Amino acid sequence: MPMTIFVTGAAGFIGAAVCERLLARGERVVGLDNFNPYYDPVLKRARIAQLQPTQSRTGGASWTLIEADLEDRAAVEAVFAQHKPTRVIHLAAQAGVRYSLENPAAYIQSNLVGFGHILEGCRHHDVEHLVYASSSSVYGGNTNLPFTEHQPVNHPVSLYAATKKANELMAHTYSHLYGLPATGLRFFTVYGPWGRPDMAPMLFAKAILAGEPIRVFNQGRMRRDFTYIDDIVSGVIACADRPATPNPAFDASVPDPATSWAPHRVFNIGNSEPVELLHFIDVLEQALGRRAIRDLQPMQPGDVEATAADTALLEAWVGFRPATSIEVGVERFARWYRATYAASSA
Repeated sequence: MPMTIFVTGAAGFIGAAVCERLLARGERVVGLDNFNPYYDPVLKRARIAQLQPTQSRTGGASWTLIEADLEDRAAVEAVFAQHKPTRVIHLAAQAGVRYSLENPAAYIQSNLVGFGHILEGCRHHDVEHLVYASSSSVYGGNTNLPFTEHQPVNHPVSLYAATKKANELMAHTYSHLYGLPATGLRFFTVYGPWGRPDMAPMLFAKAILAGEPIRVFNQGRMRRDFTYIDDIVSGVIACADRPATPNPAFDASVPDPATSWAPHRVFNIGNSEPVELLHFIDVLEQALGRRAIRDLQPMQPGDVEATAADTALLEAWVGFRPATSIEVGVERFARWYRATYAASSA
């Protein structure tokens, strides 16, 4: 039987892809987004437009879109009261590490106040499982690679990272106090078709095809665990299908940050094969058939030199194994980019 799944950030890069997959398998999906102008809302609406054909191909699926702010408590409560979701996949947030240096208030309102409203809705409406977006940025200044969930995350280097750690703490509290099963997913550099225009793949593709320089931070020596969108979506939905449970072996005298006595879990979700940014650019150049003009820049405040995901816990939990190499993923992205922006990049 189809269930009702509430997806926040439904017009976002990951959110729209998750909605599409859920509709394809016949679920009733209620999406919420505020279409804020952090980046072009036209792209967000184009993602939403892609969901309509998916809906028509599926029998029991239904699609409802609600435009509202997470910070609007009454609007969020109305979604829970009217649609009574079985599960919630919370992907909405004020994104971007560097932007958090310029507009910290946006992160406090969306990522903290807004998340509080989601937790309250789940608590009062008997949601069977909350899956929420955390981030690899919670590892902050940690240089012990690969990152594992067993490591403490006490040294964030951006306000964005701090709000994501706060989300994990808030969710754990609700799991402990109210028995709410909750799973946090620490995303590692997601890329692919319909990606965010403020992220490197889109910025680089646009500049390369226009013959303009690309800014390459830390002289290109950054290493990132680039993870293809289809692999991310598979992991998100697999986690949503398996509600978090308490760890019966949890030892409060030697607490493991990865699990709890409460029904709360956190998992890395990444490709587990980090690549140097310069190599990513090489692959993108090959896929686009053009060379980049590289403007090498120093490290930016709030950035970290390297990320790498240990995903052993997620593999053990739901069988997650990323299947898309950087070469295959970048080729798919480049093909989509040329098809979508052909007129402007010709």
